[in-house]
Amino acid sequence: MNYRTFTDLNQAILKGLPKVPRDIDLIVGIPRSGMMPANLLALYLNKPYTDIHSFINGHIYTAGERAQFFESKGHRKILVVDDSVASGGALKKSKQLLTGSSKEYEYLFCAVYVAPGKEQTVDISFETVPLPRYFQWNIFNHTDLEKSCFDIDGVLCVDPTPEQNDDGPRYLDFIIHAPPLFIPGSRIGALVTSRLEKYRPETEAWLAQQGIKYNKLIMLDLPDKEARMRANNHATFKAETYRSGIYKLFIESSLSQAHDINRLTGKPVFCTETFEMIFNAESLLYNIKSGKYVPFLRRGALRVRDMLKRLRSSLRR
Repeated sequence: MNYRTFTDLNQAILKGLPKVPRDIDLIVGIPRSGMMPANLLALYLNKPYTDIHSFINGHIYTAGERAQFFESKGHRKILVVDDSVASGGALKKSKQLLTGSSKEYEYLFCAVYVAPGKEQTVDISFETVPLPRYFQWNIFNHTDLEKSCFDIDGVLCVDPTPEQNDDGPRYLDFIIHAPPLFIPGSRIGALVTSRLEKYRPETEAWLAQQGIKYNKLIMLDLPDKEARMRANNHATFKAETYRSGIYKLFIESSLSQAHDINRLTGKPVFCTETFEMIFNAESLLYNIKSGKYVPFLRRGALRVRDMLKRLRSSLRR
């Protein structure tokens, strides 16, 4: 498991600045994740920048003026930036978008992070980061969320206040009208919450209202708040599901529970209280599956998976 924060992103860019030619004329970001590193590079190098679609339409962004036109006068050198390269599919699509103007401009392609073996797919990279990896800016849109567990309160919605948490009408009203917090863009594997089972109908209704897709909703099967307080098994309850399944990541709101879940499972836990990844404890099985140990096994499994995908795609044609 590899995790990078906004601070890590900024530090990687600062460290890699000497790799960037100073004669570039424009920086183009690949939406959405490529826009932040493109903006940072533009600020540090004092260059204009834009997104790839605006560039194709002739627009750039400069300080105080949001809709200038970029006019070609002779040879122009363009730095095209994304946050990362894994398979290289997104980069390939971006290059295809620019094929119509490939003779008019000289393009340099840059990625802050690249997977091992993908360094040659770009002209400039700043750091090689093995898979699996998560970034702070897109963790809630990661393709692996269907292999993840989510807490609800403090993650998908705000935590109830002490006044709302009365196990009565105020708490019921909170569940029905809870303000959303971090709504993922992908399907979630399992929602594992210390909410009591008796609140399932209201919880399911709220999830549907927010458009949150998930495979399982696992709730604490105890009669009331007092029984839950006596049990005091929040982390243990969540760890049972996380340990037993195919899940690679648990997203938890409480820092103390995040540490406990990590300790009980040996798997990483992402904490929304601090936006840090907790992986102090590591299990042998998890490290084998993730590729940290005997990485050739993971690479082989990924190659087989990609072959099966291509085979299924060809059979549909």
